[in-house]
Amino acid sequence: MRILVIEDEEKTSSYILRGLTELGYTVDIADTGTDGLHLALEFAYDAIVLDLMLPGLDGYGVLTQLRRHKATPVIMLSARGAVDDRVTGLRKGADDYLPKPFSFTELVARLQALTRRRSESIELTTLQIDDLTIDLLARRVIRAGQRLDLTAKEFALLSLLARHQGEVLSKMMIAEQIWDMNFDSDINVVEVAIKRVRAKVDAPYPRKLLHTVRGMGYVLEDRHANGPAEAT
Repeated sequence: MRILVIEDEEKTSSYILRGLTELGYTVDIADTGTDGLHLALEFAYDAIVLDLMLPGLDGYGVLTQLRRHKATPVIMLSARGAVDDRVTGLRKGADDYLPKPFSFTELVARLQALTRRRSESIELTTLQIDDLTIDLLARRVIRAGQRLDLTAKEFALLSLLARHQGEVLSKMMIAEQIWDMNFDSDINVVEVAIKRVRAKVDAPYPRKLLHTVRGMGYVLEDRHANGPAEAT
């Protein structure tokens, strides 16, 4: 991981630098708020350790300007451990707050927790199956370089199958998630929608991606690598 430490106390910054470097982290140090903000905006860091009391621009100022551009996780350090100070830091965008003096072991544990939560919260925005690309943000589907025209429900259905690539989804599971239907509902609507999606996504192309598993449901996967397979 690459960590930025913005701390004007040389003893503290050296302590953090030595400890994190021994653990294999890449660490950059800034001893003013202005320099720290410049580095934070210029480069990509996994997390930032930010002191509150800094020359030039204090920690609150760094946070305020940083959050206008980036969501890099920030642990704020301060000898001022009052509740009001912690609340202010969190409200201005800090992800965690560690009062001085602190345990290096605790700092590392908090850095790891922050970066773990961040990685777990990042969702894929593009799904790829063979030559089929689904852009979840732009709500765009492209196959073999050609954009496909799908309705909102067709896009939702294809996205659901793509998120569960290789997993067989039953008609009931699909109906519940796409149409919010319960077990008493007529789920023939799923069969109709599958036919429409298949006509657009598979029919014009030699390799089929949307397959029917008889008696079980439907699965979106690339089977051609293991030999030709036709959708039913």
